[in-house]
Amino acid sequence: MSTMINTIKHKSKSSEMPKTIGISLLLLAILIMSVLIAVTFGSVDISVKDVYRIILNASLGIGDKDILIKSIGNRMLYDIVWYIRLPRLILALAVGMSLSVSGVIIQAIVKNPLADPYLLGVSSGASLGATVAILFGLNLFLGINSVGIVAFAGAFIASVLVMSLANISGRANSIRLLLSGMAVNAMCSAFSSFIVFLADDAEGIRDIAYWLMGSVASATWDNIIVVLPISLIVTIFFISQYRTLNLMLLGDEVSITLGKDLQHYRTLYLLVVAAAVGFAVYASGMIGFVGLIIPHVVRMFLGTDHKKVVIVSALTGAIFLVWADVACRMIIPGSELPIGVLTSLMGGPFFVYLIARKSYGFGVKE
Repeated sequence: MSTMINTIKHKSKSSEMPKTIGISLLLLAILIMSVLIAVTFGSVDISVKDVYRIILNASLGIGDKDILIKSIGNRMLYDIVWYIRLPRLILALAVGMSLSVSGVIIQAIVKNPLADPYLLGVSSGASLGATVAILFGLNLFLGINSVGIVAFAGAFIASVLVMSLANISGRANSIRLLLSGMAVNAMCSAFSSFIVFLADDAEGIRDIAYWLMGSVASATWDNIIVVLPISLIVTIFFISQYRTLNLMLLGDEVSITLGKDLQHYRTLYLLVVAAAVGFAVYASGMIGFVGLIIPHVVRMFLGTDHKKVVIVSALTGAIFLVWADVACRMIIPGSELPIGVLTSLMGGPFFVYLIARKSYGFGVKE
């Protein structure tokens, strides 16, 4: 009898694997098509043919560059496609992937379906770092990327502080992490507000406000070379950790019974998430709710198995943020809506909806 049950379970798992691979390949194809279509949208009218000719020339060296520029009218159109449109879409892809995967992991770590990557002090730490960088003129020492660099440092330090607090006078668990994150959030937010209150720099305060809204408008190939590999490495790492992530949902008592201590895994995962979110913040500012919305949408359709949830969330988050960026450029003619504003406008009602569904938990009915 037990042999028959094991055989049925094995067949069930075997049948789920091709389905997961199929969904992932489909989403990957949609992602590639999304980037290729989205790059043709913009306030400047450039023909679809010229857009693809520019990309092929710049990326693969197909065709003579000078002849191409002459045929499309001027060099400005070439620069718009290769140095503005495509980089910001690739950056949106990378940031969406990082935030979505980080949301999946944070929700597993704290066993809270309403958690997101910014819950454990990362958001407020990055905000404090950006505030210090802008109002204290650190660009004189760190260059034009000073805001992103210091914001990343603030996010990472805040995460380390959360782990340290959670381990004081006992072992870190999901509740202690959650409470420590709330405490660090409050402290960093208070310091940020205090610095802004004392500052006599209207332009700096405006810069902080815009940065906190989030945007991929400042995307460069230099940023992408850093952020995209980090996103891919983090995603691959957490795909390989699906068994431990599934175990986290069962709790410490069950995991210890099975011979696995989750404390060290929580510490490791939180630091990896801090790095992923920190680099995303470094490149695009604060983009909220992506790490909350995407994991829940994925769990609604695929359940709670992290073997499926991590990879599908990564691809779905990338697709979502690519089209969110397009919408931000098209909603207001002649202007650009910060992408963090759009994601918050979408995420706020979704968050309320999740709270209202009392029977909802990690994508399944409880």
